[in-house]
Amino acid sequence: MPEIGFAADWYTGAEQVVPQDDWIVAVDAAATVTSNSSAFGAVTATIATAYTLVESGPRVRLQSVDGVYSYPGAGAGRTVHGVQAEGSALLGYEWIWQQAAVAGYIGFNVRHNELSIPDPRNPVVGTGVGAKVAADIYLNPTVDTLFAANASYSTLFRAYYARLRAGFAVADGVFLGPEGTFLGDQFFNQWRVGAHLTGFFVGPMKFSLGAGYVFDRIQKSGYYTSVEARAAF
Repeated sequence: MPEIGFAADWYTGAEQVVPQDDWIVAVDAAATVTSNSSAFGAVTATIATAYTLVESGPRVRLQSVDGVYSYPGAGAGRTVHGVQAEGSALLGYEWIWQQAAVAGYIGFNVRHNELSIPDPRNPVVGTGVGAKVAADIYLNPTVDTLFAANASYSTLFRAYYARLRAGFAVADGVFLGPEGTFLGDQFFNQWRVGAHLTGFFVGPMKFSLGAGYVFDRIQKSGYYTSVEARAAF
């Protein structure tokens, strides 16, 4: 069962952008599917309110997340089906260097979580508003290596999320390596370990693929796959 911080699971990080392109908006679209009965999609817009995305400056981040999931209910043979929708609005600042980018955000999120049948064990239901913070780090310690981290926390259901990636260049600007993700809230917690391929282009869009093993408190072991795409304007 996903939770509030899950949205960030699909953000591609503060990716290095091509200097000659004076981009002011980056749009990330992503989807993650697990064998543990969940499927989520997200769209994130990061906007440079002064200068461009290739320069240090203030940012606005808007995000929408929608998904479905299921897990065993309290009664024998009963399955709880959930529908989740979330929107976030954050203000922040991003620092850009030649081989690194660091960003921090603060704002709020609104989330609606609906269950098909009542589950007294699960307090993460209904509609609420929370304060939310997020941070992104993207580093190229050398031209052939990558380190990226994304994290967020919301006071709504005490939801947390953290994703770490490392990689080695397999082509110009394309990195392959391990990734790990940790996420949870007042009812649910999960961790994932897998591999990613990040930074390859199809036309004007940059892509990232991921796959690996997932374990959560409710559904136990499974597998996940993810795909992310970024376009900048």
